[in-house]
Amino acid sequence: MRRTRRPEARPDEILDAALAAFSELGFAGARIEDVAARAGLSKGALYLYFESKEALLKALVRRLADHVVGAAESLVAADGADAEKTLRSLLTFMALQLSNPRVSAAPRIVIAEAQRFPEIASFYRSAVIDRAERLLATLIDRGVAQGTFRDIDRAVALRACAGPMMVHMLLSTVFADPASPGPAPEVIADGIADMVLNGLKVKDGASP
Repeated sequence: MRRTRRPEARPDEILDAALAAFSELGFAGARIEDVAARAGLSKGALYLYFESKEALLKALVRRLADHVVGAAESLVAADGADAEKTLRSLLTFMALQLSNPRVSAAPRIVIAEAQRFPEIASFYRSAVIDRAERLLATLIDRGVAQGTFRDIDRAVALRACAGPMMVHMLLSTVFADPASPGPAPEVIADGIADMVLNGLKVKDGASP
C-alpha cells in the first residue's frame, strides 16, 4: 500500500529538503528543482508552498526562531527566582542546540550568504538576533533588580555571550575535528558562564 504524506506535513518536509540542499550546494548554488527533488515533489508543486528560494530560507530562519529562540524565551520566563542560575541554564541550552548541525545549519547558511543577500541578513537580525538581545536584556534587568548583576550595556552583554557561542558553533560544525572533539557543550557553557559572570556580577563592597 502506497503511503501518502499528510498535506499539513509537507511544509516541514520541504524545509528539511531545502536545508539539506542549501547545506550541500550553498544557497546561491541550489536550485528550486534540487529542493523539490529532495522533497519528492515537482517544481510546480513546491511553488504551491513557497514562492522562491528566499522564501524557503526565511521560513527556515523562522522555524529556527520559533523552536530555539522560543524555547529559550520559555526557559527564561519559567525560571525567575535566580538570574545567575537562569543565565547558566540558558547558556547550556544554547550550547547544546548549536552543537547540533541541523540547528546550526540555518545560521551558518545566513552568515555565508549575508553579503550577497542583505534582505536575508536583515530578516535574520529581526527574527533571531533582536529577539535574543531582548531576551538577554530581560534576564540582566532581572539580575540587576535582584542585586546580583551590574547594570551593564545590554548590547555589550549580547556580544559577550553570543561571541563565544558562535565560536563554539563553528568549532563543533564547520571546523570540527573528529580526532579532537573538544569539551562537551555543558562544559563549554559553564566556562562561558563563569567568564561572563565574573564581569557581570556585582563586586564585593560595590553597589549594583
